[in-house]
Amino acid sequence: MTQATPKASAGSTVLVIGATGKHGNTGAVVVDRLIAEGRHVRVLTRTYGERADELRQRGAEPVLGDLHDRSTLSAALQGDESAVYFTYPVAAGVIPAAANLASVLVESGQRPHVVVMSMAASSHTHPSKLGSAQAVAEEIFTWAGLNPTILRVAALFHENVLILHAKSIREDGVIANSFGSAKVSWIAGRDAAELAVPYLLQPPPSGPVVSYPGGAEALSHAEIAEIISAETGRKIEYRPISQQQWRGIIESSSNDDGPVNTAMAQHISSIGAGYANGKAPVKPADPDALAAILGHHPVTFTEFVREHRDEFAGVLT
Repeated sequence: MTQATPKASAGSTVLVIGATGKHGNTGAVVVDRLIAEGRHVRVLTRTYGERADELRQRGAEPVLGDLHDRSTLSAALQGDESAVYFTYPVAAGVIPAAANLASVLVESGQRPHVVVMSMAASSHTHPSKLGSAQAVAEEIFTWAGLNPTILRVAALFHENVLILHAKSIREDGVIANSFGSAKVSWIAGRDAAELAVPYLLQPPPSGPVVSYPGGAEALSHAEIAEIISAETGRKIEYRPISQQQWRGIIESSSNDDGPVNTAMAQHISSIGAGYANGKAPVKPADPDALAAILGHHPVTFTEFVREHRDEFAGVLT
């Protein structure tokens, strides 16, 4: 992480994109932390639905806008933003989304601090198509002269286990994927979100900043299964399968409007195969370093399971 710079003036507005997301839900955590810091927070939302209402009740100001419809963004960006938090679903479309946002910011003459929640797979040469697309999206912000801060979090979110495996865990007592015996770095979505908040309180840097924050712990999926077994009292087994098999399983239950979609299937199955084939993580898990940044101990996977025990155990309320 780079050295902190002075905070922007109190009362500045921050536009949060992705606060109504359904994956790691980092945007909603960012909203809460910024409001606690006394910032006025606008939340970009495509519709005024239940999730937008919840954010309004917590003190945010929802504004209508769609990253894939440039004409809607000028009204959402009202010219007083000191920072913009940009996170995009694990889904196709990040390049036009980044281009539309950057275009409107440049046209308006605004230069807020753009903080991007990215992924360690962000690379032109990564086998994940979403990883290579993310790299281009980040370049767009840089080419636009916005000097973004890019957080390529080098860990999988705990929430991935529920999103991708909850059904098979509840119904069959099985986790099956292409990661094999590899140990993977893990982080809670809310801890990842907290990494972005200090940057959103700072003016833009003089040049683009790219950081690779590490995770809280390294666990194989067999160890993940053991933790779930211990916490739920049910025997959960891990079964390694091929990249093609896992991609097909994900695609069979995908919905391109939801967190599980065909682009995600290609993305996560290719990452799993990379780990299984000996690809080292970008940065090893370091809970002490993460705790020093967060100011508190990061959430462990065991703690995550305890918080979501009913979802893992199949006792849904």
